[in-house]
Amino acid sequence: MKLNKLKSSLLVVFALLFLTGCTNLDEVVLDEVLGADASSVDGALAAAYDRLGDGTFVSKNVFAMQEFTTDVALLPTRGSDWGDGGKWRAMHEFTWTPGSAIVTDNWNLLTNGITRSLSAIKIINNSNDPQKVLFLAEAKGLLAFYTYTTLDLYGQAPYRDPYTEDASLEILKADTHIDQLISDVEAIIPDLASLGENNTHTGRFTKEAAYGLLSAMYLNRAVFKDRYNTTSGFNFTEPAVSGEGTDMDRVIYYTTLLIDSGKFSLEQNYFDNFAIDNSNGSEIIFAIVQKIDNIRNGDNDFAYNSMARNQRASPDNRGTNGSCTTPEFYHSWDNNHDDPRFGRAYQYEDGTWFTNTEEGSVPASDIVPNNSKNLPWFHFTRGMIAGPQYGPKLTSSGGFEMTADGRIKVSELYMEKSTGTRMDFTPELNFDDPTKSVFAQNQINRGVRCFKWEFDPEAGNGAGKVDIPLFRLGGIYTMRAEAYFRKGQTGAALEDVNALRINRTREALYNNAPGKALLSIDSEILYKEIGFEMYWEMYRRPQMIRFGKFDLPYTAKPASEPFRRIFPIPQQTLDVTKEFKQNFGYIE
Repeated sequence: MKLNKLKSSLLVVFALLFLTGCTNLDEVVLDEVLGADASSVDGALAAAYDRLGDGTFVSKNVFAMQEFTTDVALLPTRGSDWGDGGKWRAMHEFTWTPGSAIVTDNWNLLTNGITRSLSAIKIINNSNDPQKVLFLAEAKGLLAFYTYTTLDLYGQAPYRDPYTEDASLEILKADTHIDQLISDVEAIIPDLASLGENNTHTGRFTKEAAYGLLSAMYLNRAVFKDRYNTTSGFNFTEPAVSGEGTDMDRVIYYTTLLIDSGKFSLEQNYFDNFAIDNSNGSEIIFAIVQKIDNIRNGDNDFAYNSMARNQRASPDNRGTNGSCTTPEFYHSWDNNHDDPRFGRAYQYEDGTWFTNTEEGSVPASDIVPNNSKNLPWFHFTRGMIAGPQYGPKLTSSGGFEMTADGRIKVSELYMEKSTGTRMDFTPELNFDDPTKSVFAQNQINRGVRCFKWEFDPEAGNGAGKVDIPLFRLGGIYTMRAEAYFRKGQTGAALEDVNALRINRTREALYNNAPGKALLSIDSEILYKEIGFEMYWEMYRRPQMIRFGKFDLPYTAKPASEPFRRIFPIPQQTLDVTKEFKQNFGYIE
């Protein structure tokens, strides 16, 4: 089998796999017979990879559980928008239940990923494919990734032995299975390709992806084993599953393999990691490769959701005025707005800067790629977007307002659904009821937005080809810094944090100035620095739990009990399968 065939099959063969197997996501891990023997090796493996995208890790699904539950992000109800039965608010207000839509939907997506991986393992194991050993290792790596994420979020995960016909359902528990999961991933490393070998790329599960996953598992192992610790006094010094030393020693070991490999380097422009053309980014270790190919286009949601409806990258595109950050996270950047990760202005080829601070104009020379209308492409600033907003407006004929000399006119912007309300993204949210994240129609401008991910205007608002990094070098540095700090090696931790700071540079408007080094570090500084590096990347919830911040109150989020550190098993699953028992604190 040729590896480019695997890549092209990724988006088209999974339907065949599951038409021959299951028909309902609610039942996929409960009643599906593993195998789907009519499927090919490449089809089965492609289907397992495909579940990473198709909404799971590229839209508001896993993101809602890992970010909307934290101080980094929330999705309020904004007037007539984003009510949706309160499902988004429930994530931030900590009112989710076993019947909540997001709890159920993500369970179905993740456990479907487990099933697809188990099916791939069986099909590959029974094949004579010349790359059987490699593909089997990749399928096992994907199984571990889906299982780990499910255990992280739900504390339990389903499993059926792929080597046994009619295998019974097993329920894996986070506290007792994390050690085996670590051992499973360590065992496949010899059979995995190193990135770039055997035509592998960042969209494949390589040795380097395994190192990233093992780093994350060892970093969070103490939490998995003692989820309900009332003081958040997790034992990060427990002897490691294998190798020498403690969990933190193994985090240092695996992150150092990546940092010292020579395969990766920190991007000077931090936002290049999240740009449309990031496929060959120097930091990306393992990513969801997204395309616009009219089969199943990649997802633009991480950019689209935060942008207001009257913010337009082209005359045919707009945002949807959804998510924002909390005052707590925004103000953690106070006295640090010159950090290259906080924001970045855009410079056009003729030297014009768009800084989002005043009216003016920019050239119309940038054209939306692969668009038959020859539409002009407007570039917004990136990062944390606060205060009065500027940009192009539409004419009655549907084009951008232009200046007499053919440039895009930049004007003050107003909210689309509250036309008298200036588009002014205020750090303070000031909900009428502080316990509910609900805005009246004339309040929908509130909340600092996140434009970390570049908006792709090529094929509609919701489609995009920005690859979604699951592991990247910047995150690896944060994990090693935390491990050093928990071992008492504060000097090494400070060095890693400063590597992230000083290797990033600002734009030419600010003379390409590097970030500023810190002189000291403590737990609070480290926690902030991890947030500065990793915001809006589906890592905040585990960070907050490790640092004892998750249970604390902040804007529109009450103080919460430790049982909320994991989500309930969906009621639909409990109704179908008695092997599952509800997690502590949730009523069946």
